[in-house]
Amino acid sequence: MRPRVEEVRIQGLGVIDEAVLELSPGFNVVTGETGAGKTMVVTGLGLLFGGRADPARVRPGADKATVEGTLVVESKGRVAQQVEDVGGEVEDGELIISRTVSAEGRSRAWLGGRTVPVGTLTYLADDLVAVHGQMDQQRLLQPARQRAALDRYAGEDLVKPLRAYTQTYKRHKQVAALLEELTTKARERAQEADMLRFGLEEIEKVDPKRGEDVELRAEEERLSHADALRGAATTAHTALLGDPMDPSGDTRDVISLLGEARTAVEAVRDFDPQLAGVADRLAEAGYLISDVATDLAAYAESIEADPARLAAVQERRSILSGLVRKYAEDSAGVLAWAQAAAARLTELEGDDDRIGELTREHEELSARLGELAAELTKVRSAAAERFGAAVTEELTALAMPHARVVVQLSEAAEYGPEGVDEVELRMSAHPAAPPLPLNKGASGGELSRVMLAIEVVFAGADPVPTFVFDEVDAGVGGKAAVEIGRRLARLARTAQVIVVTHLPQVAAFADQHLVVEKAGDGSVVRSGVVTLDHDGRVRELSRMLAGLEDSELGRAHAEELLGMAAADR
Repeated sequence: MRPRVEEVRIQGLGVIDEAVLELSPGFNVVTGETGAGKTMVVTGLGLLFGGRADPARVRPGADKATVEGTLVVESKGRVAQQVEDVGGEVEDGELIISRTVSAEGRSRAWLGGRTVPVGTLTYLADDLVAVHGQMDQQRLLQPARQRAALDRYAGEDLVKPLRAYTQTYKRHKQVAALLEELTTKARERAQEADMLRFGLEEIEKVDPKRGEDVELRAEEERLSHADALRGAATTAHTALLGDPMDPSGDTRDVISLLGEARTAVEAVRDFDPQLAGVADRLAEAGYLISDVATDLAAYAESIEADPARLAAVQERRSILSGLVRKYAEDSAGVLAWAQAAAARLTELEGDDDRIGELTREHEELSARLGELAAELTKVRSAAAERFGAAVTEELTALAMPHARVVVQLSEAAEYGPEGVDEVELRMSAHPAAPPLPLNKGASGGELSRVMLAIEVVFAGADPVPTFVFDEVDAGVGGKAAVEIGRRLARLARTAQVIVVTHLPQVAAFADQHLVVEKAGDGSVVRSGVVTLDHDGRVRELSRMLAGLEDSELGRAHAEELLGMAAADR
């Protein structure tokens, strides 16, 4: 399902007091008497899609002009995603867009219930609507749009070479960027390599071991306090077992006291089981204290004050601390840094070989890119010739028999994502005139017809779902007007078309006919929009043909036009 505009509400814009346009998916035509406000319909659509806000367009006496549009879109499509990206919502496949312009010139926009910058509406409009009016020819006048449209017109012939070119172009850019980095930053990379070598040599010279800093810290503590540790162990041993060097033998040690307690309890343990348990625990305590005393004696014997070893430990710790300060938080981190540095150094030292490989690949890709770009140019040139001839043929039927449209391809200064071609649509108004850019080679009315011819030729290849034409039939009549109506109807087979016209031959081809009516009450003019049924269309076409709604001749002619258009569709 392609997006389309379903309804537009306009308040306080120009001569329109309040109007609602209910639009069909196909060909919608808007007619009305001069001064009724037909052009305000196009102005309203322009505002809805980010057009310039002109406070002079606000209806006299009104505070602001408001335009609100309801669009039908795919709930999971690209447009819905763009709306969600700015915080708006699409509910049940319907998107609400609103725009206000105050009499003081302030403008506000809403998208899916969320206030957004007006530029957001303009960005969204690129994928939703193409406006072709006397003063507003925007989309296909952009060079990038012209190339994209030509590529779509070229069709399958361009798909495969363009895909191959795009893949080659991306790799070419990657290789060029790598070469740029390797060559322009050679000095920085050499400095980095020197720094890494210095660090690795320093670490290799020290040869740290994982966890060594923790072990050395513990050994330094032990060596620094050797006398205190030995004294404490000896004192504790004496307290537990007594001092065998004491000649008096009066030492009251823990083992002796435990022995006395055990002897006293053992003498009466048979009289009470509870006391017997205490006696067993006293025995266990004696054994445990003896073991502890033995360990204390062994520990005291093992502790020696070794100033030389202490100095060596402190020196080693100082060296390791220097590495830790430079490279990591501990010895394990220093080893991890060394491993990563070695890998990085290997990469840097291979730069020369890598530069050679990348240079060769870059040359091969450049040659391949040139071949693919030439193939793209060939396909585009053929498509451009077909396209120019088709548009020129359409212009002949649209009362521009001497006009000629050509697609000019020129070579860009450098390769781009889509090739080396710059595409520009040009037109010459008569055989002696040189082809000029579209906005310079045709007047406002002619440009609308040129755009119609282009859109008809592009029909089906152009992704824009809604086209708006204002006064596309300016300066023509008769057979040319019929041809314009026929081509608008053809365009409406693949897209929604909204046309403001004053020609009945064009209006007869519409799927839905809207008329802008005005009512005068003194100096105030109020306009509204009415959707016409068949009888209403006959009356309106009769008015457009003869100036009289009830003219029998005019009504007969109107019926004839409607019949002819229906048969043609």
